[in-house]
Amino acid sequence: MKSTKNLILYKEFENGRLFYDFTWVMENYRSEYYNREDIEGLFYECMKRLMELAASHGFSGNLWHSFLSFLLVNNENAYSCACEIRGAVDGSINAVALHDFAIMKELFDFDLAQLGTYFAVDCMDAVLCYEAPENSGRLFNKRIRDRIAELTAHLEAAEDAETFKDAVTEFYREFGVGKLGLHKAFRVAHAEDGVRIVPITNIAHVKLDDLVGYELAKQKLIDNTEAFVNGREANNCLLYGDAGTGKSTSIKAIANQYYDRGLRLIEIYKHQFCDLNDVIAQIKNRNYKFIIYMDDLSFEEFEIEYKYLKAVIEGGLEKKPDNVLIYATSNRRHLIRESFSDKEEVREDMHTSDTVQEKLSLYARFGVTIYYGAPDKKEFQKIVTALAEKYQVRMEREELLLEANKWELAHGGLSGRTAQQFINYLLGKQ
Repeated sequence: MKSTKNLILYKEFENGRLFYDFTWVMENYRSEYYNREDIEGLFYECMKRLMELAASHGFSGNLWHSFLSFLLVNNENAYSCACEIRGAVDGSINAVALHDFAIMKELFDFDLAQLGTYFAVDCMDAVLCYEAPENSGRLFNKRIRDRIAELTAHLEAAEDAETFKDAVTEFYREFGVGKLGLHKAFRVAHAEDGVRIVPITNIAHVKLDDLVGYELAKQKLIDNTEAFVNGREANNCLLYGDAGTGKSTSIKAIANQYYDRGLRLIEIYKHQFCDLNDVIAQIKNRNYKFIIYMDDLSFEEFEIEYKYLKAVIEGGLEKKPDNVLIYATSNRRHLIRESFSDKEEVREDMHTSDTVQEKLSLYARFGVTIYYGAPDKKEFQKIVTALAEKYQVRMEREELLLEANKWELAHGGLSGRTAQQFINYLLGKQ
């Protein structure tokens, strides 16, 4: 078996310590140069870490195979990043990738039962044919786990390194690679090594059809996103209007609807706008389309973070990448709080017009603006009726609408959010 030291592209794995410790045991467990007890102790430690990974990610079957598949789909390198979303590529890099896949296939084909026999392990079947407990893998994403399991089955059936390579490459084409490929949505966090893009593993699986009404608004959002995903010209988008009308829900639904076509959502907060350039630098050369999402965006007069946003959207020396758009939601149309003093002729600022224009310039950088207004009584009742049918609420229509009217008077007025909260209240009583 070739040493993992001979790998060229596939290095620096997530969970790399487990990978290199386990493969070292495979390569050296019969060696007389090393102390047998030390090797045996490392082997049991590797088994423990493999079981912990299986428990947290919901893996089953041959845990070593699942682990190797997990490493392959998460390793971002020159080959995997070139193949993400686009599929197989031409060039000499294929020969290098095949070299690495030949080593990975040897590791895949290694019979762990040999280690079990050599070290007299009486529970080796738990690693070779692991049965996950019910409701396992809560720390991971079930959808991603199932895709890794499907890839594992293809790799187990691969007859040679070329077939092995083709299976992994097809996975990259269909789902992408690494955290950006496997997950739909992300947030931004600071770490010791700088700004990090962190996956959000539990995003609401809402669809645009779940939002009752607002057909023109939803279509406008779809048209802009469709153009973006298809590589045509598209605009930054601002969804504004009354609270609880479905602006944020629409953005989440867009992320779900276009994920399979390479769209990813990165949520960033106002205090993180100074990190925007670092975030864009990490994603601008990837084969995905990114929407940088800003929820409930607004600024008070004393807040100057909007200046960072203005420069990133349009106006800085570096052109915003073609694979990045900014979608924001706000209850304010012009985003920055204005006062009557801004329009007074006499004030401390002699250039009143310039002050007003600076505050309006951020709004003007969003090429598409979509209004979400509060529903009237009839539309509110339509939303309540649709949600009651969706969640199978058992109540006569007249009684349902009567109770809904009472609820909205006491709980924030007419809005889709109020309707959803009312339905949640009814479901809690059933």
